[in-house]
Amino acid sequence: MSLPYRQIGTPTRGGIVCVSDHASNRVPDDIDLGIDPALMNEHIAIDIGVEGVAEAMAAEHSIPAHLATISRLVVDLHREEVHPGVVPPESDGHLVPGNAGINIEARLDRFHRPYHAGLAQWLDHADPKLIISLHSFTPKLETSDEARPWEVALLYNQDDRAARHAIRLFEDLGLVVGDNEPYSGRQLNATMNRHAEAHGRYYCALEVRQDLITAHEDQLRWASIVADVMGRVALALD
Repeated sequence: MSLPYRQIGTPTRGGIVCVSDHASNRVPDDIDLGIDPALMNEHIAIDIGVEGVAEAMAAEHSIPAHLATISRLVVDLHREEVHPGVVPPESDGHLVPGNAGINIEARLDRFHRPYHAGLAQWLDHADPKLIISLHSFTPKLETSDEARPWEVALLYNQDDRAARHAIRLFEDLGLVVGDNEPYSGRQLNATMNRHAEAHGRYYCALEVRQDLITAHEDQLRWASIVADVMGRVALALD
């Protein structure tokens, strides 16, 4: 059975690492979600652009990554096991009929628990100075008319030490920066709550607007921007 994650690059103790819970839209052959296949390329199934950014950061900027290899519609790795949306019955107004009445424990055993066990072991070995939790967000939800003008955003729960530096540095680049927008890390911070805040590790939960990282050349550009800013954040935390 294939793992629900892959790891690229080699961590350096005390360095920077990247984690992306929604990097893939893969659905195993034995799971039928019962939705229009075209939706698998939309934000409800994957954080568009983050895989390319993470791969570029690993290849060009020596920031290794732990990346999910299954879609968030199969199981949302960025939710607690008890969260009602950990196996989502719907997303942004689209029903996921294949998730109705399924054995949630089996999904957790197969995907969620191995993903987080692998991440915990990887982080313990890496002992990083800073974790980047990399996500992307859609410019507008289908179920809302409210535009999302931020180009990049920092999310956090209780520990905003690294986020504060990052917000300032991104703003210095002339970017429109969200501070716990378009949603709050106080409600949506499951992976960093578990693997960073619970261990006193510095982290930046980073959201990039997906239209800015859809094209390959833009992914390379943002990989360079993020790597530069996060490198300076790590230095500021000394």
